[in-house]
Amino acid sequence: MSTFLRLDGGGETLLLQTRAGPPRLAYWGERLPASLDEAALTVLAERAVPHGMLDGGEVLDLFPEAGRGFTGHPALECRRDDGGFVTQLALVDTAQDKDRIEIRLADAMAGVEVALAVEMDAKTGVVSFRSRVGNTAASPLHLDWVAAAALPASHDELLLFDGRWAREFRTVRQTVATGLVVKENRTGRTSHHSSPFMVVGEPGFGEHHGEVLGLHFAWSGDHRLLVERLRDGRLQFQAGELFWPGEMILAEGEAYETPLLYAARSTGGLNGLSARFHPFVRDRILAGRLTDKPRPVNFNTWEAVYFRHDLAELKALADAAAAVGAERYVLDDGWFKGRPNDTRGLGDWTADPDKYPEGLGPLFDHVRGLGLEFGLWVEPEMANADSDLLRAHPDWILGVPGRQQPLGRGQYVLDLTRPEVSQHLFERIDALLSAHAIGYLKWDMNRDLTHPASAGRPASHRQTLAVYGLIDRIRAAHPGVEIESCASGGGRADYEILRRTDRIWTSDCNDPIERQQIQRGFSIFFPPEVMGAHVAAAVNHTTGRRTSLDLRALTALFGHFGIEADVRAFSEAELGALKGWIEIYKAHRDLIHHGQVVRQTYDDPAAVATMVVGEEGALASFARLDTAPYASPEPLRLVGLDPDGLYRVRLLDPPRPPGQGMKLAPALTSGAAVEATGRMLETLGLPLPILRAGAIAVFHLERIAQ
Repeated sequence: MSTFLRLDGGGETLLLQTRAGPPRLAYWGERLPASLDEAALTVLAERAVPHGMLDGGEVLDLFPEAGRGFTGHPALECRRDDGGFVTQLALVDTAQDKDRIEIRLADAMAGVEVALAVEMDAKTGVVSFRSRVGNTAASPLHLDWVAAAALPASHDELLLFDGRWAREFRTVRQTVATGLVVKENRTGRTSHHSSPFMVVGEPGFGEHHGEVLGLHFAWSGDHRLLVERLRDGRLQFQAGELFWPGEMILAEGEAYETPLLYAARSTGGLNGLSARFHPFVRDRILAGRLTDKPRPVNFNTWEAVYFRHDLAELKALADAAAAVGAERYVLDDGWFKGRPNDTRGLGDWTADPDKYPEGLGPLFDHVRGLGLEFGLWVEPEMANADSDLLRAHPDWILGVPGRQQPLGRGQYVLDLTRPEVSQHLFERIDALLSAHAIGYLKWDMNRDLTHPASAGRPASHRQTLAVYGLIDRIRAAHPGVEIESCASGGGRADYEILRRTDRIWTSDCNDPIERQQIQRGFSIFFPPEVMGAHVAAAVNHTTGRRTSLDLRALTALFGHFGIEADVRAFSEAELGALKGWIEIYKAHRDLIHHGQVVRQTYDDPAAVATMVVGEEGALASFARLDTAPYASPEPLRLVGLDPDGLYRVRLLDPPRPPGQGMKLAPALTSGAAVEATGRMLETLGLPLPILRAGAIAVFHLERIAQ
């Protein structure tokens, strides 16, 4: 006997079919009528069982078990010391409110209880999945793998996220012809190379077309994502925390709960996914806390002075930053005791008496006197081997006693699972925030976890929870302080860290050529207002490439805008241009940070186009990263506008001098305005200027009342 449990949201319906064992995902698609023919649903779900397989075939449900004959990757792998490993979960009961379903299962013989929770956001249709495993027997239960859920996939083309330091969020496509495709991360953070999200879709899906399933595993530590082609041809997706050997052992009465897996469907390609995930992040992950708060222009000192902290110079930088329109001043690494470079002093969170003989007060007062908010860089989870903290407390290192642990940036990871360590860190940060009205913390994490052990046991899971706990405690004590998540750039970017932070530092690379691709990948799952994007020096710190100020500023325009350069070295013309672009950002940040991102397609791999659309208009960007394949560019056809809406279009950055690189320049590329409907702009497109490699064109589309 089976019944169907229903959730509706975002114009979609999700049905779970309950049975004797775990439930089956019976339907997830466009909204169904209120009245359902359950008999028809049951018949349509039947699948032929071929010879050569078990009589019941492969039972692919929301939590498939090997003990029920599932020969693919099971959702649960557990064992006991006496050799027991088989589970056959049976339905106990179900509970449902409007947006959430919970299904309880148990196996008395195995001493295992499982609760599966499924919740659908009524506004966006984003669905969350989570499982909870409990031990009801007297002997310890060893967990080797627990999936948040197992989801069937209708298509086999994957969009995976790859990269490295300073080149994050690069997308890679592949198909699942046979077996398992697995992405794992063992760095103790989300990593630069294996982000905890992916997209599964129909062959050839793009920004605007194709059925796709977006999946985001909200966990800031070790994880595994897998897609498997089962032997009967079906596909399944699973996500879960990646445990170290022996890490997750449950005593009687204890339970383990997975992080949340968020999923969304779209028949309109990747932009359709972003149209669901972005408002979900704004309303549910960020809980609306940025909605009514304009994102201030950050000035960060790092690439301006690095570790060279001189009070007079830092005050002069603040003066220069304020003059071009900065609204927040962030003092980066190098301000604390004994910090001449990155190999010393980390963990000693007091102002360096040589650099700041009167403490941070004089700089703070100067910055605040200019009307700027004051922010501070910290890296609480780490300490240098050469620090007073570790000389006093060498046992506070997360690791295995007696083992020589590889260093990263000359530093170790502190064991935050120990209450005295977390308490010490809270007291140090609390003292900093209490001494001055600091409104912002750039929270960094600059090394991987290599020996994540505490008290003789693996502790990567507990360390991640302890980081959450420390941030939560600081936020509770200082609710007005914003926190930026940084981990050598974009090495810790997921929805769970974002619940307790306000910005993600997307990459340590500020080169706009690289940033165009980095930000495009990032934007699939994250909205622009949490995407840190800075204007750096003309010659880039990480790539050595020289780029124009226009490209640097207009690339940063489409995120949370900031400056990270010694602006005192800018020419008067550059300062004037930067000030102008900052004024443009301030004029349009409400649109950028509340609108809908619609990435555009253009038949040229050396060009990147995007648009953000709001009620009052849009901004569209076309960046040329390399030389064009043809002499005259094709128009930029804009998808995502109101077809019947009327727009006044103007190029914000006409080529200088006018008509540069063109014998005849289209009027629009010379600064003239044109009025056209959204349908015309999609069908005919915008005429583009001929751009050199490393140039950019940004159009403002003002919605005109009709």
